[in-house]
Amino acid sequence: MKADDSAIAIPPVAVRERTPRRRAWQGSLLAGAGMAAFSGSFPATVFAMRGFDPYLVAIGRAALAAVAAAACLAAAGAPLLPPRSHLRSYALIVLGVVVGFPLFSGLALHGGASAAHSAVVIGLLPAATAAFAVLRAGERPRPLFWAACAAGALSITVFTLTRGTGRFAGADALLVLALLSAAVGYTEGGRLARQTPGWRVISYAVVLAAPVTVPVTAVLALTTHPRLTAVSLAGFAYAGLVSMFLGFVPWYAGLAMGGIARAGQIQLAQPLLTLVWAWWLLGERFGAATVAAALAVLVCVAVTQVSRGAPR
Repeated sequence: MKADDSAIAIPPVAVRERTPRRRAWQGSLLAGAGMAAFSGSFPATVFAMRGFDPYLVAIGRAALAAVAAAACLAAAGAPLLPPRSHLRSYALIVLGVVVGFPLFSGLALHGGASAAHSAVVIGLLPAATAAFAVLRAGERPRPLFWAACAAGALSITVFTLTRGTGRFAGADALLVLALLSAAVGYTEGGRLARQTPGWRVISYAVVLAAPVTVPVTAVLALTTHPRLTAVSLAGFAYAGLVSMFLGFVPWYAGLAMGGIARAGQIQLAQPLLTLVWAWWLLGERFGAATVAAALAVLVCVAVTQVSRGAPR
């Protein structure tokens, strides 16, 4: 009996070893779904701004998301507001991804930055998110992770800049602000999603912002004279319902499950998807350099996913 007992004592240990790894991969898959949804944000914003003022697009998408979020919370029988103890974190999410990133990135696009050039923000965003994960979420990735993260960010930056003018333009200051805003919002949302389902995290954030975003949207709609076309409405609907709401549901769940720093590296592939949408929807062209960049980024993503950081 003792021999049998010792024999069956091994599998639970193995299970404990496999479970965190399986959970991390599941988190990466969820984050990948969110990343795919976000990849259409820049082209959608370009389409929306063909009929809407850039400020209306930035603020209005949050108002549209708030309507959908409030309906989901009500249907689930959940409270419309989060616990008061979490309000500080939700305020950072609001400032980061509900207002900051849409506003700064939209103004950069309106100021002349192309969807392809703006992809540099997404190329650097995983590195910034990983840094905030260390500062705010207590994560400690290993050196191999940071090396792959830096290589991926460098690959995307070089690729994007060589496709443009080869130098930073005035709109890049807005893109940097967008980058920092998103990194803060992603980190806080990932932390909260460890305790609260991801869909409720983003729902609470956009509902909390509604007392500002809804009236501002109404005023802008009345004063900026939007041109309602099928293209502008489709872009606005995507930005509000997908980029601002539905995409965050798997994204926050993936960050919580797979680790904010680790799962966030999935977003290294987002600029390349954005370029595909820009080629298909906006007519932008690219060639062999895209293939080389894609291979480099995929290698970096693979390394970040197999490197195991220290426990949180």
